[in-house]
Amino acid sequence: LRYGVVVVLGHPHYYPKFGFTPSKPHGIEWEHEVPEDVFMVKELQPGALAQTRGVVKYRPEFNEV
Repeated sequence: LRYGVVVVLGHPHYYPKFGFTPSKPHGIEWEHEVPEDVFMVKELQPGALAQTRGVVKYRPEFNEV
């Protein structure tokens, strides 16, 4: 699908074994406050993280809880 980066909000001891790292050092943050080690990112396309910065906002449907 040509996505360069994927993000996940998850357990900091589980996702790193799949190559996820904390997103903040890459200049990527989530729209909500969470501990830095639970919002993670993984590069899918080489060099994509070097070109990606900003605040991730989930679709409004995720707020329907």
